[in-house]
Amino acid sequence: MRCAAIEPSGSDLKAIFANDPETVGERLKKGMMRFGAFCFPATGHINPMTALARSLELRGHKVILFGIADTEERVRAAGIEFHCIGAEEYPPGSLAKLDERMAGLKGVAALRFTLQRVRKSARMVLRDGPRAVREAGVEALLVDEADFAGNVADYLGLPWISIALLPPLLHDDRFPPFWLGWAAREDWLGRLRNRLAIELLLWIGAPIFREISAQRIAWGLKPYNRPEDGLSTLAQITQLPEEFEFPLRGPKPPGLYYSGPFVHARQRPAVEFCWERLDGRPLIYASLGTFQNGSEAIFRVIAQACAGLEAQLLISLGGGMDPAQLGPLAGAPLVVRFAPQLEILKLAALVITHAGINTALESLAEGVPMVAVPLGNDQPGVAARLKACGAGAVVSRHRLTPPRLRKAIRLVLEDRSYVEAARRLQEAIQQVDGPGRAAELIEEAVERQRVRV
Repeated sequence: MRCAAIEPSGSDLKAIFANDPETVGERLKKGMMRFGAFCFPATGHINPMTALARSLELRGHKVILFGIADTEERVRAAGIEFHCIGAEEYPPGSLAKLDERMAGLKGVAALRFTLQRVRKSARMVLRDGPRAVREAGVEALLVDEADFAGNVADYLGLPWISIALLPPLLHDDRFPPFWLGWAAREDWLGRLRNRLAIELLLWIGAPIFREISAQRIAWGLKPYNRPEDGLSTLAQITQLPEEFEFPLRGPKPPGLYYSGPFVHARQRPAVEFCWERLDGRPLIYASLGTFQNGSEAIFRVIAQACAGLEAQLLISLGGGMDPAQLGPLAGAPLVVRFAPQLEILKLAALVITHAGINTALESLAEGVPMVAVPLGNDQPGVAARLKACGAGAVVSRHRLTPPRLRKAIRLVLEDRSYVEAARRLQEAIQQVDGPGRAAELIEEAVERQRVRV
């Protein structure tokens, strides 16, 4: 990576961004702030980020989302302004090729490939971000924790807030790293294990942090010295409800704020669905999301596990393949390329999921228990939280067989404690407007920055 300072052009930066403390305070009160948003280019990140952006706009603010060309249509369909960056590395069609490679990866291979994508994206954001943000005239940034645009905000002197669309990055040794399916522990042995795992993650991600630190030095900023340097000092806002976090006796990490799922149903693209093919039996909905959905073997295991149950199985392939590729499946389930997930969940008795955070939160919002088969990245961490709160069972992908999966499905369907736990979480989620609460927290964080200045 070639590190070079990007010089501001024209007027003083403070004038460009209206960063006078009194001006920012007045604009906050009037609901007139201009926010910029950066997020990882995947459906599971874009959907919640645009939902959050929509809530800010309903409060009178303006939000511009910066992203690669392939994300423009989805962002604009959600009613959010879009500013393209990364045209050099990511011409139209790039995202589909990356997602195709990702679809069949699991475990360490999935994590390694994701980190490669994050590293490439970070280079692009550090190069194109300052100019794009300057041209858009935004006054504060919202930064997905899978992105590194907080460095752009530091360089330009803008306030910024960390947005955890995945389980939050917590540098607290009571919590295991998000990519592990361990439960939280407060005893010395559990905390030691977590510290070692956190060090391993930092070692794996060291090439990314070295490049970022080099650019920060070129910009006249302090390099990263600690893991928490990559998080906002103003606020870290997660879409996890606090009730879905590991139960711990001690205080929660400082600066961390829980809200609730970032969902706006009207922003989702319409999906055609054959409603007449639902036959009235209890519905089992199976989805591996839109990111790691290319495993024919797992879909076949799911079909075999559900065959013979007094239920109808609906499999959504998430665009990873065409239903014709699977051919006949045990039990003749209903298989579609995409399903209108938010509507389907209102009818489901059980969800079989890869434990993607958005599917998990959307299922809990409808009080639907789950059987999770985590495949990689943040999914083990989501599955561990699901198990800890009692709203689902977890089956390791390494031990996945039709009999094991069938046993877990029967357990969750027949043991009322699972649906009762899911409904407790549903009640907690319904009591909070997730994106609305997050918008309030963002306003409060920017106001704290104004007062500091």
